Order: sequence, then C-alpha cells, then structure tokens
Amino acid sequence: MTAYVFGKETKLGFGEVVEKVTAELAKEGFGVLTEIDVAATLKKKLDLTIPPYKILGACNPQFASQAIAAEPQIGALLPCNVVVRQDAAGKVHLEFMDPNAVLNLVKKPGVHTIAGQVREKLMRVMNAV
Repeated sequence: MTAYVFGKETKLGFGEVVEKVTAELAKEGFGVLTEIDVAATLKKKLDLTIPPYKILGACNPQFASQAIAAEPQIGALLPCNVVVRQDAAGKVHLEFMDPNAVLNLVKKPGVHTIAGQVREKLMRVMNAV
C-alpha cells in the first residue's frame, strides 16, 4: 500500500469491520485504547461530511512494555493505529500502521525485533477480517 501502511479492501460493512477487527486484535493480545470517529469529529468541528472513518489505537501491553524498556521515548510512536474507512464509492478499507516502518525510526537494539513480531500479529488480524 505505502511505506507506512498495509491493509486491504473488504466486502464487509463498516460496522462489521470495526467489530471484527477489534475481536481479532484481542485474539492477538491487543486492546483498543482509543477509538476516534474522524467522520463525527469533522462533522462536529467543521460541518464537513465524509464517509465513515475510524482510527483504532491498538496496544499489546507485552510488546509496549518491551519497547518502552528499550527506548523510553518510543511512546510517541505508540499505539499501533488501525484505520477502518469507507470510500466515496462505499468500499470499506482496513489499514494498519506498519510497525516496521514506524519503529525502525528508533535505532535501538531489540526494537526492530519487536516491530517484526507486532507486524506478524497485525498481518494475522488483517487476514482474519
């Protein structure tokens, strides 16, 4: 997709994708710490109407604690964002921040390994939705 995102288009409805990705994230040890309804926020703040768009801030406490131990400032790059969005044609997209791209900005031993492990889990989540 891009240097910092991987994902797919799905045939499921928007709400179904949000529910399913949340459940699949839990199976891989991630909790959703934040859920930002971008469409609602833009409507409220700018009176702008866009198709449904949510950002889920997913965190795996085990990996987060390892990353913070390796580099205390890494919190600025956490959590892993997962985007569920519907385009103007009505197609629903599921997109994940690529932890390899983001966490490789940190030049500390061990962080690269953590990023790879997190990416594997997120790829499993994507494939299960």
